Amino acid sequence: MTFDPKSVQDMATAYTRAWCSGDPDSVASFYAPNASIVINRGDPHQDRAGVSAMAAAFHADFPDLVVICDECRVAGDHAVYAWTLEGHHAETGNFVRVGGWEEWDLAEGPLIGASRGWFDGADYDRQVAGG
Repeated sequence: MTFDPKSVQDMATAYTRAWCSGDPDSVASFYAPNASIVINRGDPHQDRAGVSAMAAAFHADFPDLVVICDECRVAGDHAVYAWTLEGHHAETGNFVRVGGWEEWDLAEGPLIGASRGWFDGADYDRQVAGG
């Protein structure tokens, strides 16, 4: 299935707003009911409840979380969502700014059917620690 790039771009814009809203269920609403997300080859977060729990963890770690959509590219039923995350870490108070991306398999809607997310974990950990 091929998706209209404009509709996927509109979804990416709304998805970005959802991340900034602090509402993890809003983030999960962009995923198909049986979707999953895997971040840096970690354990998958399955279905909308799992996606919501993953988003809730990020919101807890960064109460002032801001996500910026740097770019969204679409090819058929796949997309790349490039982002920048920034905010102050709840435990350390340190400001963190890290970029990454999600590779999406798109589902009807458009919704995210599967996501593989990537960011530099070592840089993230360094910034959280204040290094």
